[in-house]
Amino acid sequence: MLRLLLISAAVAGAAALTAGAATAAHGAAGTIVAQSLLMPNVGYQRIVQFTPRGPVVLDVVTAPRPDGSLYTLAPALSNGAVVGTEKLTDMQKDVSSTATTVGVNGDFFAANPGTPTGILIRGGSLDSAPATGRSSLGIGADGTLTVARVAFDGTWKGTDQRRQLDLNAKPVAGHTTLYTSAWGPATPAELGVEDVIQSLPPTRPNTVVRGLVTQVTTQGPTPIPPGGAVLVSRGNQAPHLTAEAPVGTTVEFRLTLTPNWSTMPYAIGGGPVLVTGGKAVFRTNEAFGDPILNTRGARSAVGQLSDGRILLVTVEGDSAAYSVGMTNYELAVAMQRLGAVNAMALGNGSAASMAFDGTLLSRPSAAGVEQPLSDALLLSYAGVYAAPPATDVLSPNGDGVADVQTLSYKLVRQSQVTATLTGPDGSTQTLAADSEPPGVHTLQWAGLTAAGTPAAEGTWTFQVTAADDQGRTTTATRSFSLNDTLGALQVTPAAAHLAAGTTAATATFQLAHPATVTATIETRTGIVIATLSSSKLQPGAQQLPWDGRSGDGKLAFTGAYQVRVVATNSIGTVSLTAPFTARRS
Repeated sequence: MLRLLLISAAVAGAAALTAGAATAAHGAAGTIVAQSLLMPNVGYQRIVQFTPRGPVVLDVVTAPRPDGSLYTLAPALSNGAVVGTEKLTDMQKDVSSTATTVGVNGDFFAANPGTPTGILIRGGSLDSAPATGRSSLGIGADGTLTVARVAFDGTWKGTDQRRQLDLNAKPVAGHTTLYTSAWGPATPAELGVEDVIQSLPPTRPNTVVRGLVTQVTTQGPTPIPPGGAVLVSRGNQAPHLTAEAPVGTTVEFRLTLTPNWSTMPYAIGGGPVLVTGGKAVFRTNEAFGDPILNTRGARSAVGQLSDGRILLVTVEGDSAAYSVGMTNYELAVAMQRLGAVNAMALGNGSAASMAFDGTLLSRPSAAGVEQPLSDALLLSYAGVYAAPPATDVLSPNGDGVADVQTLSYKLVRQSQVTATLTGPDGSTQTLAADSEPPGVHTLQWAGLTAAGTPAAEGTWTFQVTAADDQGRTTTATRSFSLNDTLGALQVTPAAAHLAAGTTAATATFQLAHPATVTATIETRTGIVIATLSSSKLQPGAQQLPWDGRSGDGKLAFTGAYQVRVVATNSIGTVSLTAPFTARRS
């Protein structure tokens, strides 16, 4: 049996969504079908638009302006390397011990070797060059998002003149490439001259970095030293590297970005630009073909509201019955209606996805299978995170369903924690008050006061306040209902016999308080086939028989069913289901 709290507005945590987010969703000309508070000040909405082309589903996250402390917006690399791919949910799990994250897929990428197409800056270090003719997203230290076309010019210099180079890119004949430790464990397998640089400062754009050549080889793969690099030359460039950068030479590198993004802590590629100055951009004139721009499908985007808050959006696609997706311009209009003053598209198609804390929020468009990515854009939160309660309705009536509430919270740093419960009568119980290490902490509550008597029925609020070892104090809250009105639902027999003139099955349950009760027979997918009761009942044992017939008066078909009982009173609304099977003679 499953007990659910039925509330008209959505889960209690959704009430904490900012008014701006709710207004934006309404302005997107869609219907909000789900909303929740993911973590403090970060809200999620699923919006459905009904268009002449079919339904469109948008997953929308609204988050605070990144401050670089509690909230950080930054790219994440698959497996921590430029080369290779990894699922978005796994990328989040990789960092779950240091932050709670919500995010979307990142840049377009080459499936093999899995390198992003455009720019990547992490912690001020340039790991991948921007794509020519496409927009890039810069994330400033003050949380301001900048969308611009950025040009790259890379050079190296040994004992002679400056020469061109690529950065962390797949091999191109006649080119020289600098592979930093961000690329991965080793250079590609190829012939050429390869200079090993044991130690190299972070590759900050528009600055000069130098490293000493400690080894020269002529064939990859060559291991890339952690914190170092390997400079690889091919074809007619190889003799220059041999002559101008032998062992013992200090090589100088310049990785120049125009405009100068040397102060950008983070940047990620994608494109094209969607919104500029609050207006949707129709013709971007970027280096994208019609199939990418004008085919309806799954897409993702990032934008910023006028007050600095961040929008992460994924449009689900590739299903005429569920969500047909959007063209690039339709996504631009959607971002404008959501309130973005500037926005940029990210990778589209089967890679488009959104996830929270290692769980998908969006529905995969590739046959329901999550696709691996090259990189992702993650909004990370470093404060205390409280998970939704294990059950929406606590009912400690001894029926074996939701008799105990399980509450949990996550810390990413050593913290002084106070965890409390506050009831509808104003009473407060302290569940924890101690210094606690990083990790997930779990508490249980059986619906009793400190004196061991039954606690008040109604809405209870769980609050965790944590002061971490960096002096930051954060708070997370979750709500649930304590409601003993309905319990002990059973269906007998569990395998019903459908025949004319007989009672096929009987639903029995207990009411602790008067309530308006609706009882229905449903398929296991929730389709109602018959109504047993819809009336006000008094406390006590209840029995509701079913004659085996559906609403049209005919005998039901053989199959798997469930009884759903919904009880509503001044305490709230609570539901129980009990499964059974039925077979015709």
